[in-house]
Order: sequence, then structure tokens, then C-alpha cells
Amino acid sequence: MSTAPAPSNWFGQPRGLTILFLTNMWETFSYYGMRALLVYYMTKQLLISQEHSSLIYGTYTSFAYFTPIVGGAIADRYLGKKWAVIIGATTMAAGHFMMAFEPLFYFALATIAVGNGLFLPSLPSQINDLYGPDDPRRGWAYNVYYVGVNVGGFLAPLVCGTLGETYGWHYGFGAAGVGMLAGLLIYLWGGRYLPESQAKAVPAEPMTQPSGSWRDAFMLLLGVGLAVTVFRGAYEQVGNTVALWIESANRHVGDREIPMTWFQSLNPLLVIGLTPLLLARWKRRAAAGAEHSPLQKMAVGAIIVGGAYALLAIAAAVNPTGASWWWVVAYFFVLTLGELYILPTGLGLFARLAPPKLGATTVAAWYLAIFTGSMTAGFIGSWYSSFRPPVFFLLLTGVASVAAVILLSLDRRARAVEAARIADRSAFAGVPEGLAANG
Repeated sequence: MSTAPAPSNWFGQPRGLTILFLTNMWETFSYYGMRALLVYYMTKQLLISQEHSSLIYGTYTSFAYFTPIVGGAIADRYLGKKWAVIIGATTMAAGHFMMAFEPLFYFALATIAVGNGLFLPSLPSQINDLYGPDDPRRGWAYNVYYVGVNVGGFLAPLVCGTLGETYGWHYGFGAAGVGMLAGLLIYLWGGRYLPESQAKAVPAEPMTQPSGSWRDAFMLLLGVGLAVTVFRGAYEQVGNTVALWIESANRHVGDREIPMTWFQSLNPLLVIGLTPLLLARWKRRAAAGAEHSPLQKMAVGAIIVGGAYALLAIAAAVNPTGASWWWVVAYFFVLTLGELYILPTGLGLFARLAPPKLGATTVAAWYLAIFTGSMTAGFIGSWYSSFRPPVFFLLLTGVASVAAVILLSLDRRARAVEAARIADRSAFAGVPEGLAANG
């Protein structure tokens, strides 16, 4: 029996999906708006060294993905999804406004990470509540929702970045806080279109004793998590050392200069544009019986991302004093293409191999890999000042390639585990990665 309210559609989908779409769009706007400014703010305003700024950036982004593991359990067992979203959004808005006061810098980062822990796992998990079990629109719902994530990510650097660079960093942080409040108000206003059951906490199910097949799946996911940790050590440089390198690039178009934060909008914009093209390509390959296995697809993504950093190495070597901004555009195109191969595929793999009654816990483990990967990225980023840029970017190419090798080495085991589990596998209706984009 469906928990969805009476049929009431906007654009062919339940009205509640539009509410969740807009709420998450503004949350992503606030998160990525602040992130686009963070490294520049630390190095220029707070005069923190590049090494320490990279470590702080990596620590913050990693904990922003660690807290959802705890926050999801709190939402399920105690608060319920509705109150977890409300408390999380309010906490994040407060953290963004705190960023306007330099003495509160570290406390503000911690506050945003804590709020994100309640918000991030609680909002998208409400999508299933909008549909009956046989509703064919369920699969498309996550695609629509994922667009919302990336629309917010696209707008954030343009608005917050421009305000921060032009009028002062605190104006950019303030705009991020206003965006978070806008998302909260939309959620509160649209609560009438969301199922009432999502406000209630669900008692925790007793854990089942894992069989041999569950142990095999666990060991496989542990290996994939290790590969993703290595991969994100390179991938997460996009808002860290790559942002610093972009500052030195030739960003002139005629007499005008492109703001350095604007380039952070390219990734979500390209996600929106490339996703339907890739889905169409994969559908054709599947119809022809030539589809890659999940681990092969993820390995291809890691190799492509390695190629993106090889492009930056070439750009930095060809013109050490200021490479053309076209190299930056090429980098983001290749990086996003690789991201779409590896990150959504990995999340889907974690969901499909989850033991019964442990689906949320298993998917939460994906965020644990993002946590460890972001910590790794902060550590690697601290080496940036110790190497010439071409050498550092080639190092990142090597890091991504190591991840690809690990993934390929696990491919045979993954095929065996999925074959053993196919009878028990339940349908997985895609969960957005940035949850990306917040990857």
C-alpha cells in the first residue's frame, strides 16, 4: 500500500517531488557557494598557508560526508525525516552566516558539517514515499532530483563567487546562508504535499546474521571503498589545488577577466548536459550486449579523470606563467565525463549489494568512502606547494590510475558476487551521487 498522498501532479510528477527538488537545489547552492570561496578566503583573507588551507579544506569536506552516517541513524530512530531536514537546514544556515565573522571560522565549518549530517540523508530518502510500489515514474524521479542538485551547484559559484570576489568574501558567505533559508522555507511551505509518514521515526530493525554471500559482498564493497578513497584523493582537488591553479591561469576574454570562482560552475553544468547523452550510449551498448560491468565502468571513469589531470599537467608545462582558460574548460569536461562513469555507478553497486534491512546502512558506507577520500585529498593537496604544477598534476594522474587498477582487480569477484545475489536483489531506483555533487 502506498504512503503517497492523493494524486496531485506538477509536470507529470507528484507535487512533493518539486518541493524536494527545490529544497535540495537551494541547499546545494549554499554548500557549493561556500565551498567555491573557501580556499580563496583562507589564503587571501585569513592568510593561512596553502598547505594548511588544503588540510582544512580536506578535513571539512570529509566530515561533511561523515556526519550523514550518524545523522541518518538519528533521523531514522529518533527525529523522523521531516524534523531532521528542518533542524539540519536551520543549523546549516546558521553556520553559513557565522562564516561572515572571522573569529567563528572553525566553529562555522563544524556547524555546517553537523547540519549537513541531518539534512543530506533525510531529504532524498523521502522520494520513495511519494510513489506507489508499481508507479513507473519512480525511476525518472531521481533523474529529476539530480538535476536539481546540479542546478544549485551551477548557480552557486556564479552568485556567491561573484559577490565574494567583487564585494567581499563575507557577502558571498551571506548569500549562501540566504540560499539555505530559501530551501528551508520552501520545504516548510510545501510540507502539505509530502507524505505524513515521513515525519515519524522508524524503529531500528534487528540486524541479521550475515551468511557467506553477505560476507563476500561486504569484502567486495570494502575493496571498492578503498578504490574510491584513492580516487577521491585526486578528484576532490577540483575545489582545492585546482582552484588555486585556476587563479594563476589567463582568464581574460578581451578586456574582461572571468572570475576564478565561475569555473566551479562548469562541473554541474556539464553533469546536466552529459548525463542524458551517456545514458543513451549505455542503453545502446546494453541493447547490443556490449555493456561494461559496473567495476569496468568505474575503472574507465578513474582513467578518464586521470586524463583530466594529465591535461592540466600539459597546460602547466606549456605555459607555466598563465595557461589559457580554455585548458580549464577542457579539464572540467574530461573530469565530469569520468565522474559520471564512476560515482553514480559506485553508489548503485552499494545499494544493490545491501543485505536485507541494512540498505540504508550499506548506502551510508558509501559516504564513509567519500569521507576517507576527502581526507586523503586534503593530505595530498598539502603537497601542492612542494612540487611544480606539472609534476603535481601528473601525480594526481597516477593516483587516479591506481584506483582504476584496484577496481579492475575486483571485477571478477564483483561479477561472481552479483551473480550469487541476483535472486535476492531488489530493484534499485537510482540515488543521485552529489548527494555529488554535495559530490
